[in-house]
Amino acid sequence: MINDKKLFLGSCFALITTALSFSLRAGILPQVQADLGLSGEQLGFINSMWFLGFPISMIIGGLIYHSVGGSKIMQFAFLAHTIGIIGTIYAGSYTGLLVASLLIGLGNGCTEAACNPMIADAYEGNKMSKMMNRFHMWFPGGIVLGSLLSLLMDSINLSWQTQIWVIMIPTLIYAYLFWGEKWPEAKSKAAESISGSIQGMMTPLFIFMFFCMAVTASSEFGTTQWVQLILAKSGASPMLVLALVTGLMAIARFFGGEMVAKFSMTGVLLGSAILSTIGLYMFSTMTGAMVYVAAIFFGLGIAYFWPNMIGFVAKYIPKSGALGLSVVGAMGMFANVFMQPVFGSMIDSNRTKAIAEGITGDQLELVTGQNTLFTMMLFTASLILLFSILHFWMRGKEPEGQVLAH
Repeated sequence: MINDKKLFLGSCFALITTALSFSLRAGILPQVQADLGLSGEQLGFINSMWFLGFPISMIIGGLIYHSVGGSKIMQFAFLAHTIGIIGTIYAGSYTGLLVASLLIGLGNGCTEAACNPMIADAYEGNKMSKMMNRFHMWFPGGIVLGSLLSLLMDSINLSWQTQIWVIMIPTLIYAYLFWGEKWPEAKSKAAESISGSIQGMMTPLFIFMFFCMAVTASSEFGTTQWVQLILAKSGASPMLVLALVTGLMAIARFFGGEMVAKFSMTGVLLGSAILSTIGLYMFSTMTGAMVYVAAIFFGLGIAYFWPNMIGFVAKYIPKSGALGLSVVGAMGMFANVFMQPVFGSMIDSNRTKAIAEGITGDQLELVTGQNTLFTMMLFTASLILLFSILHFWMRGKEPEGQVLAH
């Protein structure tokens, strides 16, 4: 018998592990940079390994999901997470951190590869949209927890190595919850074969969503992964900003099913693009208390990107199967493999330009961060056009074959 509640709970703790690996690493970047004497670009490459491991394991997981099962994929996730966490703590070098971050990324990708199709197969219709949003609620929810823990641990001067140990707690919990559980069968029989899934992906709609995912993921992670550096002198606490953004994301995703039912998936995605663009513009032009206002717009904007991109593919392109969900998610992370060093280099470049203009001290860091954020805003601005096209494209269209209808 399938215990969907226990599987769902295990999935949530696995995503909390992913979230803590994101937020706690964001919080320790200044310490790591100081301890190892790394440049912004080198930090970007360390971050990119986290994003590189994600799509590699997502695609492989999607390919083997129906042959080996979600349980075995999550067993590998536990192994990769454990070795990666311990490896980060004892790395002591740039190369060691690259390898450890890659392993953690592999574990995170396995979580998405196994849990997204499990939720798509275990629930029907609007219940699937609701549970997909509530599952993905725990990524920002975990980041809130990680951000607050980072502030607490920094306040009592705990080393960055000690802070990384915290990630092992949800890792052990999800391993216990998944142990020995049976996973649901695929809804679409065509999706169980690799050739059937590939055929399901060879459509204009899937290809469009594939490229949109690269932009939505870059918009979300480009800001949140670098928050400690780009908002350091904004007059607001970077980790509190991260906690506010991700806290709002978690709350918004809890009500994601209701929002989709009222505005449709495409309407929600378009609204998200508009709000996140406004938020990034405010980040790039305002200081002090207004930075928290910007965080509200940005958090509500990016909240629905990831779960509804995945949910859209599950609902309207079900023949793409677990592989299709993994490929779309992998694209989002793979885009960041390239963009994280670009963002890090962008920070270095903007700082150099500001220095050349004679800007120094706190003002130097403020101008550097704001100029970087303005460029990031261009990513979300492009999504307004892309999701406007999608919204009118899908008007009145029913899910493919009514596979996910009640």
